[in-house]
Amino acid sequence: MKKLISIGSIAVILLAAPCLFGCSDDDGAREAFERYYNEKIALFEGENKEYEKNEVDVVFLGDSLTDGYDLEKFYPDYLTLNRGISGDTTVGLEKRLKVCAYDVQPKAVVMLIGANNMDSMLDNYESILSGFKENLPNSKIILLSLTSMSKEWGKKNQLAAYNNVQIKMLAQKYDYYYVDLYSALLNLETGEIYDEYTTDGGHLTDKGYTVLTENITPVLKEALEK
Repeated sequence: MKKLISIGSIAVILLAAPCLFGCSDDDGAREAFERYYNEKIALFEGENKEYEKNEVDVVFLGDSLTDGYDLEKFYPDYLTLNRGISGDTTVGLEKRLKVCAYDVQPKAVVMLIGANNMDSMLDNYESILSGFKENLPNSKIILLSLTSMSKEWGKKNQLAAYNNVQIKMLAQKYDYYYVDLYSALLNLETGEIYDEYTTDGGHLTDKGYTVLTENITPVLKEALEK
């Protein structure tokens, strides 16, 4: 039985931690994030002891969008591990790749990261991919685009779209899979994410996660069957 971080704990972090697509300078928020981060790392270390290498089908890496993704509901046919941490960045993710992915050697990795440091995410994004090549040579890697957003986060849609082009190019360079979530969630009439797909302009509703799953599943199936 997996030890679960409570939904209440996640809600507190979403409200207090330096996340929601922008870091806060508030000391209390940073302390709350660090506590949550450490709790999650301890959880991941415990989970890793339950599985042999190559036993896990898919590891999902990311920030709050992954942290809030009910993988058991949406991927019942796969053994999945959720390694999302609300508020995390590409920098934080790279530091925890050993415990989050390398130690379990999953058959596939699905990664959605960068919304919390969108201005600088490309500084080390390729370094993460190089780490996959070196440490997960037999794992299939699926890179997810940043999502389209609305409300106060919508002002970063243009930057998200630019970064997605870079992610796609890196996926081609490393021969990794790429899934365009931005377009799948985008309302062309408003230029923002559909209202029914988001709770606050940045995070996703159940319908939003359904769209993610519909776009990820065919690619994941193809990758695992190769």
